[in-house]
Amino acid sequence: MSKKIRVGVGGLGRSGWGIHCNWLKNDLDKYEVVAAADSFPERCQDAKELFNCKVYDDYRAMLEDAKIDLFVNATPSRFHVEASRLALSKGINTLSEKPSAPTVKDFDELVELAKKNNATFYPFQNSRFYPFFIKIREIIASGVLGDIVYIRSNWSGFARRWDWQTMQSELAGNLRNTGPHPVDQAVVLFGEEYPEVFSKMYANHFPFEGDAENFCLLVLSGKNRPVVEVCISSLQAYPQGEMYNISGTLGGLTGGPSGLKWKYYLPEEAPNHTQWKPWSDNRGYCKDSIPWHQESWEYADPNSNETGFSGMVRSLYANLYDVLANGAEAEIKLDQVRRQIFIMEEAHKQNPLPQKASTDIRTNPIVQK
Repeated sequence: MSKKIRVGVGGLGRSGWGIHCNWLKNDLDKYEVVAAADSFPERCQDAKELFNCKVYDDYRAMLEDAKIDLFVNATPSRFHVEASRLALSKGINTLSEKPSAPTVKDFDELVELAKKNNATFYPFQNSRFYPFFIKIREIIASGVLGDIVYIRSNWSGFARRWDWQTMQSELAGNLRNTGPHPVDQAVVLFGEEYPEVFSKMYANHFPFEGDAENFCLLVLSGKNRPVVEVCISSLQAYPQGEMYNISGTLGGLTGGPSGLKWKYYLPEEAPNHTQWKPWSDNRGYCKDSIPWHQESWEYADPNSNETGFSGMVRSLYANLYDVLANGAEAEIKLDQVRRQIFIMEEAHKQNPLPQKASTDIRTNPIVQK
């Protein structure tokens, strides 16, 4: 299939320019950026020089005028729904930055619009393609760790912030900004059910104007499912282990983007014990000698185009091309994203945060992250 996908990019900020355009300029066999929109003239000029494309100061004008097969929705978070809604209502395939919607109701509306107008709606969940996460899924599926009981995912550090991603009025905060990455992974590892959700969030503690949360703890649970804990904190001055720690009945795993290690035992190799009755044997404590098998997996360069962030974007756009050009199955399943949005919406319901008077610094929805 030699068909090129004609692309229009809405929003040329950190995400639209730094992620999407930065990749699309290298994927000219599959994609052709023919239009771009942003309220900053200098950003439009950058796109015009890079892609020799038509530029607009408003994504709405672009969607009305440009002949495109794919709309890359890289507008600010609070405009994601309305921008996707307009594109899908016109039958334009839409790749939406995260979060693709703040509520399940909004998400369902977009999915129905896509079906009604024979368009593809593809949420930009690029962390699904992280090589270390693919490896985690492979290890769990192999069964060597046994039944998975507990998963801890920690996406934290200590960082102060004073941009729009600290403002509730912008649909910002740690959960909606960073959260779609670990929550998407949590949904996949939890399984094909809606979890029970417990969440604790705290509003911005720094002496700036933001009022969104910079600490979020999620705990997902369900019958015959692992307990999955996700921590997204900007207040963690000391590292708390690796990004992932997974506990199974036969072993465990730890690690993150730079590599993984895991150990497990084979039941047929382990000593067999007879239950002590009625009390401890000779006032002793159970002592076991487990014959561990230990393995590891590392990246030569976790920041390379193949294994790092660019590699995730490459893999997502490759799958999206196959979906649009060849009718392939989408790796990002809409029902999974729906569960992600359900979890994040429930967390916000459980933690109504005090909101400062809205400081709406933008009325034009093109300026991006």
